[in-house]
Amino acid sequence: MDTNERLLHASSFGAAAVAYAEHRPDYAQAAVRWALAPAPGPRVLDLGAGTGKLTATLVALGAEVIAVEPDPGMLAELRRSLPSVRALSGSAEAIPLPDGSVDAVLAGNAMHWFDMAVAGPELARVLAPGGVLAGLWNLMDDQVDWVAGLAQVSGSAAVGPRDTPASWRAETAGMHLPKDGGPARFGAPEQAGFPHGQRRTADSLVATLATRAGVLVMPEPEQGALLGRIRAFLAGRPETARGEFTLPMLTGVLRVRRL
Repeated sequence: MDTNERLLHASSFGAAAVAYAEHRPDYAQAAVRWALAPAPGPRVLDLGAGTGKLTATLVALGAEVIAVEPDPGMLAELRRSLPSVRALSGSAEAIPLPDGSVDAVLAGNAMHWFDMAVAGPELARVLAPGGVLAGLWNLMDDQVDWVAGLAQVSGSAAVGPRDTPASWRAETAGMHLPKDGGPARFGAPEQAGFPHGQRRTADSLVATLATRAGVLVMPEPEQGALLGRIRAFLAGRPETARGEFTLPMLTGVLRVRRL
């Protein structure tokens, strides 16, 4: 994905902020705890916080959270749903916080949008020594037969290279971590996956996939055709044809420590 395409995809979510808040999953608490485990203190920046999916989990775990989000539509939804959280306009490339002011920076389904050539020194700047940088991604467990079929029918626009466990491990193994933190440096990256799930119906799963960037930027006729194929697939599977079901997932975590 070139720079212009990446920016187009990254800026697509604001118009769908309400649907994103309603349909996107939260994050497995065990995954968030693992991400934070080496942090030297409780101060956490949720960077690229979107509508607050990860923010809410951090609050539930007792972290002192500041949320930073560049998209006005997503930020407004976050402020509406989590009014007690300090939520600021900003980006990974221009973080509106002082030097050494947080013990951890977490990013939920967002780190792949960062321009690490610019963001790397910014992340190092705001992290206290020994602080943790971690990206979290919710992954569809394609070891389950019907989920593998869904991924195949959905194509890369709806189920991309960071959306299933094996491809996520390959795609994130150092790709989205800072290559240079200025005077500061980062240690070796670690990956881990944690079981998770989301209660869905066929309609709500289609609505979830419709909030993926690759789908949001599609021309309307192509988008409608894709969602129609997904809907037909779900209607033809006994696991998903009627009522509620659990979408099997993992929350994958990539973490690194600031030295």
